[in-house]
Amino acid sequence: MHQQDMYQMYAYSKKYNTPEIWLLYPVNDEMRNHKPIQFESGDGTTVNLHFIDVDKIEESLKELKGKLEEGETPKQALKREIEEELDTKIEVYDLIDTIEYDYSNFHLSMDCFWCETITGKLVLKEAEAAKWLSKDELESVQWLPADLTLVEKIRRCRSA
Repeated sequence: MHQQDMYQMYAYSKKYNTPEIWLLYPVNDEMRNHKPIQFESGDGTTVNLHFIDVDKIEESLKELKGKLEEGETPKQALKREIEEELDTKIEVYDLIDTIEYDYSNFHLSMDCFWCETITGKLVLKEAEAAKWLSKDELESVQWLPADLTLVEKIRRCRSA
């Protein structure tokens, strides 16, 4: 890990106007058990450094993004994650689809459910931006490749 790497990450946070940025750094034998490092600048920008084993990339990414807790179903995990990250209680209904997508450096498998807000106002605790979209506004967003199939399914279901 070099000071230049941290400066580069700080510069990216400014370029993309985000207060927090993550650097996933490949481990070598001497850093194998190194704990994550967090740097905070004087202007409130946070750079998070996580060391990942490239031989176990999928496992490392699962650890960073969260996972099912022991004995938890995907629906229960979704309810828990939304409450933790958005301070909102939801009811989870039927599965819309399981999205499978191969990005260049990992495989995404994501269960997507119909949900309803029960209480709360969707407080953004971890995300940097969000907005509600009507069916007619779905095209106004530049979706990630993995999301396109799901957005089309939602559009078809809601137009019926």
